[in-house]
Amino acid sequence: MKQVTVRYFASIREALNVGSERVATDAPTLAALRDELIARGGAHGEALARDKLVRLALDQAMADESAALHDGAEVAFFPPVTGG
Repeated sequence: MKQVTVRYFASIREALNVGSERVATDAPTLAALRDELIARGGAHGEALARDKLVRLALDQAMADESAALHDGAEVAFFPPVTGG
């Protein structure tokens, strides 16, 4: 089992009312971790739902959902940013 730090930003942070949390997971990839968080239901299920565009970062670098998750990783979820 891996221990990872999950950080939430912008509207996702507001929806969950939490900025970060430590998560114990067996997820092999970022996609699997997202699915585990969605399976919690409630605010997590809604904010991270598959029909919503969510950007991800792994260890402070943009990452694809297929990226491998490792023990001690820092994962960030945030909505797409629009310029103005």
